[in-house]
Order: sequence, then structure tokens, then C-alpha cells
Amino acid sequence: MRVRLVRREVDADAIGWGADLHPVLQRVYAARGIRCAQEIDHRLATLLPPASLGGLDAACALLADAIERDSRVVVVGDFDADGATGTAVAVRGLRMLGARNMSFRVPNRAVHGYGLTPALVDTIDDADIVLTVDNGVTSVAGVERARERGMRVIVTDHHLPGERLPDADAIVNPNLPGDCFPSKALAGVGVVFYLLLALRAQLHPTGSSDARPDLGALLDLVAIGTVADLVRLDRNNRVLVEAGLRRIRAGKACAGVGALLEASGRDARTTVASDLAYALGPRINAAGRLEDMAIGIECLLADDDATAQERARRLSAINEERRELQAAMVEEADARVAQWLHAHGGAGLPHGVVLFDEHWHPGVVGLVASKLKERLHRPVVACAPAGDAGGEVRGSARSIRGLHVRDVLADVDAAHPGLIDRFGGHAMAAGLSLGRDAIGRFAEAFDEAVRARARPEWFDAVVHTDGELPADAFTLDLAHALRVAGPGGQDFPEPLFDNWFEVESWRLVGGRHWRLALRAQGGKAPIEAMLFHAIDMAEPPQAFRAAFQLDVNEWNGRERLQLILRHLVPE
Repeated sequence: MRVRLVRREVDADAIGWGADLHPVLQRVYAARGIRCAQEIDHRLATLLPPASLGGLDAACALLADAIERDSRVVVVGDFDADGATGTAVAVRGLRMLGARNMSFRVPNRAVHGYGLTPALVDTIDDADIVLTVDNGVTSVAGVERARERGMRVIVTDHHLPGERLPDADAIVNPNLPGDCFPSKALAGVGVVFYLLLALRAQLHPTGSSDARPDLGALLDLVAIGTVADLVRLDRNNRVLVEAGLRRIRAGKACAGVGALLEASGRDARTTVASDLAYALGPRINAAGRLEDMAIGIECLLADDDATAQERARRLSAINEERRELQAAMVEEADARVAQWLHAHGGAGLPHGVVLFDEHWHPGVVGLVASKLKERLHRPVVACAPAGDAGGEVRGSARSIRGLHVRDVLADVDAAHPGLIDRFGGHAMAAGLSLGRDAIGRFAEAFDEAVRARARPEWFDAVVHTDGELPADAFTLDLAHALRVAGPGGQDFPEPLFDNWFEVESWRLVGGRHWRLALRAQGGKAPIEAMLFHAIDMAEPPQAFRAAFQLDVNEWNGRERLQLILRHLVPE
């Protein structure tokens, strides 16, 4: 698949407000809609206040009463990194605010399904209050079961609600209809952090800040969950993430985060958002995909280094198993795509691709869908048996920019009632369950719904860049400045440039990576570059245009400028 490089549009009026900023950095910010210094002021003092977030008063009243009465509070999380970090934030934060009778539950993907289900509620026999984190807004039956059993239920979530809200005692969710909170992009961990801020204000309305529990100690976890869940990094989320990164760099992260950084070979002093996304997030997620997310939560709740390191090593081992399983499943998916194209005489793939295999693992199908979406540049739903004997299939959908995949599933559900048993999610990712005998009909309905919504240009493989880097801008100083210019993530991408290069030399590293010496047009000295996973070409062309990131290569105490090549476009 050919990649087309498109340079981001820059409003000239948005440049010039930062006289002390490097011109390249000004251009990068302008391309992301930043028009003034206040928009990149990431001090915690600029965080949006909790007051306008609906449901907080009722939730805080219940929790304040629970703390006073020493009631039993059970936090019910989710089996992804957002849910795990959110659960740890809830348990740690409530303990800091005086709760003594705390525990947590997390559903097993294969046994209980997603969220606060009746099956999960039936495993809880020691709760006065159930507090959901990163789930619950669609758990109508589960909330009903909990209420029948005499439990009070507080739902904290950020997912879009269904047609009917659960009959909970309180619901805190910025995405409820009519909610006035300005940022709709909070992750689940962000929502529960805001609940704790509001509860602290209620419990400690006066007095010096020194006398109040320091909830800032939780921000390393808030940052990980926010980045790992791929929510939009609007300004408020950037404030949360940057505060967490500062805490990690200062050596103030909790023991579990420190152990995960060590296990992944990352240096806490130079941690950036991409380390949270590609090193810590996958390790935490792996537990929920293949085993029990309780392992990840226990790592994040550990207060001693030995326990944290043991849990982190176990998470790394599970993650390695996940990587091997994922690679095998992606290879099988690629073969399925090739077979389909051969059988249909090169007529092309459906607009919406649905894949199912009897032997796939339901905890990994989301990663398979993501890989196939990147390669095919069209929405993909990967499905696997749910793991029970009832014939249920669980699917995970990943979408392309512009196409809201949860809305596509809603279209399918409206056009074919009963075809999908359950579904939910976001614009770019969603989950669903259906019967095994419904897969063929669902594949046709999904393709039809995608065709109805999508525009032809959405299927083009486009990579947006920040334009050409001047020859004199290939410097270590600019690389350092760009490294901390974020935090980067969803809808606030890390800087990516494109230039024309000539290859002076290259060699194979590790059997599948290229280390190159490149010369940019107008450049005086060759520049070191790396292309990882260079498996599609036997050798690099003599000259090419490339999309790349400016990076700092640290080795044996020395720093060198290095380009990380993301896409090669021979011309």
C-alpha cells in the first residue's frame, strides 16, 4: 500500500506569538491549532475545575458518608490500562482521604464479560458501595442486580451511554447528554481523579494545602491511563499527562510505575508520553488480555519495591506471550485477506472488513484489528470465540479517521435488530458480541453500513507531516526541544517531518532493522537514521523522501542526533 505524505496546514496568523521559541517549534504548535502561550501552559493550576462535572455532589455525599461510617467500598474496574490505572487511583485516593475498608474487583474477560455485569456482581459479597471506574454507564442489568442485593452504586465512566441509563445512585460521566463539563475527552482514570478532587474539597473545605492529602501523587497513574486509552489529548488532558510525566521524571512515581519502567528498559528521568503508550500501557494491558488484570492493579498498588518488581516482571512475561500470540494471529489474518483477494479475482476488499477464527484469543483480537486496519486502511472487526460453550463471539473494531465505528455499529443494530447482542465504544475503537451463526450476516451488514457513512478519500493512506525541516535545523538542541514539546498523543501528534535524503551508507541491524547515514538536501554532514522493521524491501533506494522524527540517541552516557524513519516514499 502506497503512503501519501500530506503536510499539515499552518495558519500564518498563529505564528509569531512565541518569540523565544524555535521557528520550527512555532510551526509545529501552529499546525496543532495553538495560537497563544496560554494554550501550552500545562501547569496544574490551569486544570479545569471539577464544579461543572455532573453527578459529583451525589457521588461525593455517598463516599463521604462511607468514609465516616467505615463502610465497605468495592471498586470495579475494567480489564484495560485505563481501567487498571483508574482502579488503582480510586483505591489509593480513597485511602488517602480516609477510607479504611477498601477492595477491588475486575472482570475476567472470558468469564464475566465487560463492565459491571450480573455475573460479576454475584461474586461481590462484601460491599456497601460499588464504585465503577471506566465502565458502568451501559451496565443496566448489573446495576440493577447490585441494587437488589442492597448495594449503593456509583458509576464513573467516560464511554457514550446507551438508550437507557442504569439506575445508579450517582453517575459521573462528562459524556452524558447535557453534562456541562468543558472537556469530553477525559479517560476513565481522569473521571475518577476528578471525583477524588471534588471529594477532597468536600472533606477538607478549609485549611492550608499542606493539611490536605496530596492527590498529585496519583498523577503518574492518571498520565499512563490517559495516554494508553488513546483519548484525545485536548489541553486539559495534556495538563494531566504533563503533570504525571514531571512526577515520573522527578523520581516520584509509585513503586509499580518505577518497576514497569525498569522492566521495559526505560529511564524515568527522560520518560515521554510515547514511553507510556508503547512500553507501560502494553504491559498493563497484557494481563487483562491473557490472564487476570488483578496482576496489573496489584503492581500499581504495591508500596514496596520487591512486590512491584515481581509483578512488573510477571507483566513483562505475559506481554511477551501476548506479542508472540499476536504475531501468529496477524500472520493468519494476512493469509485470510490474501485468500479473499485471490478468491474474488482481485476485486478488492470490502469497505468494512470482518475476520473470524475459531482458534483466536478474544483478548488479542483488538490488536489484530488495529494491525490490519493500519495495513489495509479500512475499518476492521476481528472476532474470536468468547471462551464459553454458548456459541458467543466477541469482536473488536478499529476504525480509520473520519469514520465513527460505534455509530457504524449503531447503524447495523438499527437496520438489523437482534443481529448484535451488545456493543459499545468510541469513534476509533469499539467492542461487540454476537452469535457465531450471525458472523456472515454481520460482515455484510457492517460493510454496507461503512459504505453508507464513509467518503472515498477516507480510504487513502495519508500520513500528515509538519513539512520540511531546514538543513540547519538538524540539531540536538531542537531534538531535545521537540521531545518535551507535547505531551504527544491522540489528536496532538508528535512532530513528524518529511525531507528528501540521499543514502551514503547503510547496514542491517538485528536482522530486520536498517541503520543508515543520510544526507539532507543542503546538509553538510551525514545524519544517523534508523528504520525499524524494514521487511518490505531488500535494500534502501539510493534516494527517497521520508517522514521522520528528530530523536536523541543516548548510549554510554553520550547523546547523538538520530532520525527515526516512519515512512519511505521513493520518488
